Amino acid sequence: MGRITAAVALSQGGSRTEAATAFDALWAEIGPDGDPFHRCVLAHYAADVQDDPHVELLWDERALAAADETPADRAAEYHASLQVRAFYPSLHLNLAEDHRRLGDAERARRHVSLARERLHTLEGSEESAPGYADTIRTALDRLEARLEHP
Repeated sequence: MGRITAAVALSQGGSRTEAATAFDALWAEIGPDGDPFHRCVLAHYAADVQDDPHVELLWDERALAAADETPADRAAEYHASLQVRAFYPSLHLNLAEDHRRLGDAERARRHVSLARERLHTLEGSEESAPGYADTIRTALDRLEARLEHP
């Protein structure tokens, strides 16, 4: 996780190319059958540094698939306040935006719906910073508006 966190810091610091290279190397090391929690976190952040929307979609799909494989208590092993179920609203929001950008409004709407169905996992959760649920909800509202009025 330390190396994944370091790659995230690179991306958040504006070093997108370096971060993408680091994420690719870590993915090659962890592999598609590695720890699903690590794969989920890595793929979620790797998607954010992609220039090609098709590649971004691939990473976001990897993140969702890995979340589905992650045991409920696995994230808490890394940090006691984390819950995998609270990852889903953001994961689905990202997938919805990917599909919107790629022109697939139907799939985008489906992921918006899935994100909304899981928003309750963010309400009052310890892992969510104050207002995080509102941030996701607002992003979903904006995305829905873009889907209705492209």
